[in-house]
Amino acid sequence: MITPVDGADPGLLEQLRRIREAGNVPLVTDPRWTPAHRDAMAAAAAKAELPGETAWATLTSGSSGAPRIVLRSAESWAASFAAVCGFLGAGSGQHVALPAPPASSLTLFSLAHALAGGPRPLLRPGPDADALHGTPQALRAVLDAGAPPRLRAALVGGSHLDPALRERAEAAGIRVTAYYGAAELSFVACDTGDGLRAFPGVELDIRDGELWVRSPFIASGYAGAPGPLRRDGAWATVGDRAELLDGRLRLLGRADDAILSASATIVPEEVEAVLRAIPGVRDALVFGLPRGPVGALVSALLELDGEAPADVRQLAAGLLGTAHRPRRWFTGLIPRTASGKPARAEALRLVLAGEVVSLAG
Repeated sequence: MITPVDGADPGLLEQLRRIREAGNVPLVTDPRWTPAHRDAMAAAAAKAELPGETAWATLTSGSSGAPRIVLRSAESWAASFAAVCGFLGAGSGQHVALPAPPASSLTLFSLAHALAGGPRPLLRPGPDADALHGTPQALRAVLDAGAPPRLRAALVGGSHLDPALRERAEAAGIRVTAYYGAAELSFVACDTGDGLRAFPGVELDIRDGELWVRSPFIASGYAGAPGPLRRDGAWATVGDRAELLDGRLRLLGRADDAILSASATIVPEEVEAVLRAIPGVRDALVFGLPRGPVGALVSALLELDGEAPADVRQLAAGLLGTAHRPRRWFTGLIPRTASGKPARAEALRLVLAGEVVSLAG
């Protein structure tokens, strides 16, 4: 039985322990949910048919609002605990800061790890933190506030890690491991500074441009709305497009994120990587703005450090092919899901509602 538990409960870890010891499956809720979303999740949980080995129910970070609960066994997370301890440089005697909400699979993983003897969780960064498991935005916030004196390692996932942020953290004495994963696949690949390579225990395969994974970390399936997880024997995919070059993984985004503009197909992640290289651009989110028969206009929302570079458009024009150049430009904070992933659908909504600023020029 799935048992909802309030993510704001100060005794959350003990609550999770009691639910697991009773043989039930905890589902951590987020106090920021709307009542309608909470009711939808509760309904999906109540009618879920659970595989016999189900130990944890986690939430995907999709922006559609449809209830999608990922079901997984205890072993599907426990199999990666040893590798994670190595990346964090922390065990049962140390503390790991967990800035993302407990409802996110990223944080719930670390709470499950703590119950199995892993690092002690700190749901708010503090001076006792020896390591951090969170998003790049969380790492930046910790550095901006002054890194805790004992913080020596960070395991960072959920969105793109700016190389300048890695350098800044390492200059502060923090070893950074970035990773790519998914709620359904858990850890897939990690990057200690020389590119994404298969996470320990994971095999990677590219089939028709799509990334397939074989590992002990794959989830059992879903409760509620179906999701992108597909299987072929021991292999699984969530539809991410990618390339493998000399053992390094290059992610190209989900197939359904591609922008169809006139006769061209644009991969947002490729354009974003170019825009992030422009001085003064902290982060970039590229999306399609619907425009009648031509399909969509390539559009970019830029998160800037200080003032916008005066020649950002000209610099982009010199780096991008004609079809890939954004036609509409906006500035502001990039919207993110609860776990820190960029939310393209929300960026489009903000633009259509006039809630972000057009880049002058």
